[in-house]
Amino acid sequence: MEERYPELAIDLDKIIANKFPGKKIPGWFVSWLKRFIHQDFINEYLTRGYEGVEFCTKGMEYLDVTVEVEGIERVKVPEGARMTFASNHPLGGIDGVSLAGVVGTEFGPGLRILVNDFLMALKGLAPFCRGVSKTGAQSRSLPAAVNEIYESDNNIVIFPAGLCSRKIDGKIQDLPWSKNFIKMSSRTGRYVVPVHFIGQNSRRFYNVANLCKFLKLKFNFAMLLLPDEMYRGQHGIFKIIFGDPISPETFDSSKTHLEWAQWVREKVYEL
Repeated sequence: MEERYPELAIDLDKIIANKFPGKKIPGWFVSWLKRFIHQDFINEYLTRGYEGVEFCTKGMEYLDVTVEVEGIERVKVPEGARMTFASNHPLGGIDGVSLAGVVGTEFGPGLRILVNDFLMALKGLAPFCRGVSKTGAQSRSLPAAVNEIYESDNNIVIFPAGLCSRKIDGKIQDLPWSKNFIKMSSRTGRYVVPVHFIGQNSRRFYNVANLCKFLKLKFNFAMLLLPDEMYRGQHGIFKIIFGDPISPETFDSSKTHLEWAQWVREKVYEL
């Protein structure tokens, strides 16, 4: 019988209590939310005890997801060079886990990813993830956390859009990319590897995201749909395309860091 680790299961009650201290959330809503995010389905996997890169690769097996990989032979850098894998973010779940699995398998398990602090409830991700929040007290520690990761000897997987893709001008695409991965990769001598992940969420997700934008809501309600989007992604086929590494010397003063970020974003969508 397969060994289980019940302490690794997520408990939505505790997550909500920690994220929103002092706020009373109706019990009926929490019960509904547990079903909506498929807490039992997720815990069935989490309690198997996988962690790190294996957590990602076994997770894809659990979801019966096929990931086709192209261009891995392009990723050649000088020996000892560190890399920042900069990818679009179409799914908000399967894309991050599968890309981490591929990068960790192909280029060594020394890997770091900045993720939304909600995901730190998944203990299997802890070996290479650093949870960050852009709000509250933790936001003040964000610069130090980012600096620590870029100064490390590990490769990095980053989604510079921050949020997963939206439907913009009739196309599923990222929001404009932030400049920080250019600034930090250039400063620390990292090669930037453009990565195009091909996939998309349901029409429902984009409708909710656009409605939130239209209503100017502060809370990202579309984020609550992501576990269900992952659940719907079972048995899916996705593709990851790697581009040629870009030397840190490329990012000179001919463009601002923000302009270079959008330039790399364009390279990703050209793949």
